[in-house]
Amino acid sequence: MKRKVRRLMFLAFLVVLLAGCGKTEEGLQDGYYTAQASEYNFGWKEYVTIMVKGGSIVSVEYNAENASGFIKSWDNAYMQNMLHSDGTYPNEYTRYYAAQLLEGQGEGEIDALSGASSSYSSFQKLSVAVVEQARKGDSEVVLVDTGH
Repeated sequence: MKRKVRRLMFLAFLVVLLAGCGKTEEGLQDGYYTAQASEYNFGWKEYVTIMVKGGSIVSVEYNAENASGFIKSWDNAYMQNMLHSDGTYPNEYTRYYAAQLLEGQGEGEIDALSGASSSYSSFQKLSVAVVEQARKGDSEVVLVDTGH
């Protein structure tokens, strides 16, 4: 009788233990994830790439590239024109928005930077999409309609 009880307890323990194995994590899955605008806007296609390690975002890159792959924040002429007309430039606002995503770990609010409101709107949509990819553990590049 004692043996039967022990076996039943052991089996019950195994069932409880194995029941937890099918659960997926609710947090961010380790890896690299990218969300990219589905269309070019004024010759640039914006993207956000994050790296997740230990369930936390450890790096964020936000930028844009043209059809030849040239990175927007490297374009000095564009930077000078935008700085004089809008008071900011890609090297500033891309780092500003990326830092906020990193700090908030995809959960915090992102503050807009004056002069970069169009990019702010795109960044919000891209960051939501890239964090969702990280939650699912889906490393495929997700294309996002940024509304431009």
